[in-house]
Amino acid sequence: MPEDWEARYGFRPVLLETFVDTRRFLGTCYRASNWVQVGDTQGRGKLDRYNAYREPVKSIWLKPL
Repeated sequence: MPEDWEARYGFRPVLLETFVDTRRFLGTCYRASNWVQVGDTQGRGKLDRYNAYREPVKSIWLKPL
């Protein structure tokens, strides 16, 4: 996958990132495929300007390539 990305966009990624809604899922498939859980979000959306915690907290998973 890094080679395909580099051919298309001109740079090679070094890791993948994903977010898991822990209200619905445990991240079992990520753990089984050697992703690393590095923490949790704060529950704020990316467009939040008012420091309001309106979104669900999600766990953050990384996969080094």
